[in-house]
Amino acid sequence: MYDMSTRKRALALVGQGRSLNSVSNETGVSPATLRSWQTRIEPLKHAGKPCPRCQGVPGPPEDPGAYAYLLGLYLGDGCVSAHRRGVYYLRIVCDNAWPGLIDACEAAMRSARPDNTVSRVKKDGCVAVTAASKHWPCFFPQHGPGKKHERTIALEPWQQEIVDAHPWEFVRGLIHSDGCRITNWTTRLVQGEPRRYEYPRYFFTNLSSDIMRLFTDTLDKVGVDWKPANRRNISVARRASVALMDLHVGPKY
Repeated sequence: MYDMSTRKRALALVGQGRSLNSVSNETGVSPATLRSWQTRIEPLKHAGKPCPRCQGVPGPPEDPGAYAYLLGLYLGDGCVSAHRRGVYYLRIVCDNAWPGLIDACEAAMRSARPDNTVSRVKKDGCVAVTAASKHWPCFFPQHGPGKKHERTIALEPWQQEIVDAHPWEFVRGLIHSDGCRITNWTTRLVQGEPRRYEYPRYFFTNLSSDIMRLFTDTLDKVGVDWKPANRRNISVARRASVALMDLHVGPKY
């Protein structure tokens, strides 16, 4: 947002008879903005809700359960990037194959900042669910330069409290971003004959050992048995644990 002195100076230059494009080149203010200032110089006042993390006593997001889900999505397929004038963009990339996931992602993002616009940017085979806010780093202090798997990822105490209170929402967000539910098969001998045997299984894949640990620590808390399939994959295959995952997470849709 431009301060009043900048607005008055720009309009004074326009009042000297200079073109909007000329003043724009000198001040960096777009011609469209200059034109709007000619009608109303005072900035519009927004009555949006304040950031809960920026209060004198920081509080949790308005909907902690939706935030736990959004946190899982962010740790998997999300990023926070800086823009001009202190604005940050939260982007979470979702595959076109899962329209229900895209809707759920948008709803969770809206719940975090209800007064901000959420948009869907179409890309090749996917959609980037995107919203701008000055406060995304408040919600996601894991934001930082470089790839997430190349730096330390740790939850703040207030985030851990939310995950502890809403573990399944957090697990669902991680699975919906970097996980899947598949059907495995093998063969067994039944009365001397090989028979095909199918069984469901969940996988979670991530390059960050920190994020992998957050996932498995939360699985431990909700009573889900897991094992490492390899260095980058976590497998949930035991029947009772898969049933729990089906009850609280389910396949992408």
